[in-house]
Amino acid sequence: MTSSEPIQSEPSPILACTICRDVQNFELLIVDMEEALGEQWGDLGFEDAIPFMSQPEAAHLNFIALAIDDLDEENLSQLTDIISEARNRNIQTILIAEDVTPASLHHLLRQGANEFIPYPLPPGELQSVIEKSDNAGSDEEIVPDQPQQPAVALNSRSESREGVLIAAQGLAGGTGATTLAVNLGWELANISKKNSPSVCLLDLDLQFGSVSTFLDLPRQDAAFEVITDTESMDSESFGQALQTYEDKLHVLTSPPDIIPMDLVSPEDIERILDVARRHYDYVIVDMPSVLVQWSEVVLNTAHVYFATMEIDMRSAQNAMRLKRALQAEDLPFEKLRYVMNRAPKFTDLSGKSRVKRLAESLGISIDLHLPDGGKQVAASGDHGQPLGLSAAKNPLRKEIAKLATSLFEIEHADDKAA
Repeated sequence: MTSSEPIQSEPSPILACTICRDVQNFELLIVDMEEALGEQWGDLGFEDAIPFMSQPEAAHLNFIALAIDDLDEENLSQLTDIISEARNRNIQTILIAEDVTPASLHHLLRQGANEFIPYPLPPGELQSVIEKSDNAGSDEEIVPDQPQQPAVALNSRSESREGVLIAAQGLAGGTGATTLAVNLGWELANISKKNSPSVCLLDLDLQFGSVSTFLDLPRQDAAFEVITDTESMDSESFGQALQTYEDKLHVLTSPPDIIPMDLVSPEDIERILDVARRHYDYVIVDMPSVLVQWSEVVLNTAHVYFATMEIDMRSAQNAMRLKRALQAEDLPFEKLRYVMNRAPKFTDLSGKSRVKRLAESLGISIDLHLPDGGKQVAASGDHGQPLGLSAAKNPLRKEIAKLATSLFEIEHADDKAA
């Protein structure tokens, strides 16, 4: 039996959409979408995104790729509405961003965006994110920024032993204090395959701390509650405020909102450090760049206090001012271990000579020289991964790994001597 009627074939459903001001500004994204989805994707402008999600054609939509650049930061409210609508319809949002400030990225991720990929896209990154989304299962509801019941089991070692406290503070903006704190914590937590120490990372830069960004962790209200109400804090409430990164590193992020630095008292910080040191072998503190009332508590308690700097006038002046301030208050400034970030290479004799003259003029000893890790360091922070995971062969990562090994060996040597 034959029929003269043409065979009807249903069109392939739309599985994803790019949403941007002009998709031609993101040509590499077009290529990646075609490679990953063939013809099962579409392109929308910002104004058309929300109306489209209510159409029948969007019934099979798995994710949207929200592509933005610095010109779109003026329309964050519109972008937030798109992300919220996608979240309400269980559609995942992948942020594709070029030259967008960390503050804007953080805002959009807090509003419910699920993933972030910098533009130009790293090879295969979009496909990897899509596969990760598929493996997560469509039955799971994505609920961002909800307080998690943490699977943080506090270390139950003897209460009589106190963990090693390591602090990191930048003597100027961008000198790598947070990079050092995060990566040192990760290296210590992975230093031994059989018997790695327990490590807790505290972000005490209460206003602009970025440890959560560096490790792709949400900022939770529990962090604010435990920091501002330490009188009623116990081991259980402290553990509930922590988050785990890759089941290795326990992290107390800075609060979700900016709070006054003097809202926290020296007694509050003392209690937090005390409970952390009772349960962890190493406690690493990322300090704010400003001196506050409780800075003295951390300095007096710390076994090692790293002060990061660079070869420039601002670092030199600030190092001298900090030294004078500590000496004037009769504080243990000798605990400071100066770290030269982006230190000259071994063959740069002129640069090494400048570092030597800088140390002599300040009357300090620069104990640690960290090489320039290049663009991989910024990319690692944007991806929310330590260098040990994203760029294991990076020279900066190797030097921090050596530092972690030396700290671990010193601690074990002390244990054996005891």
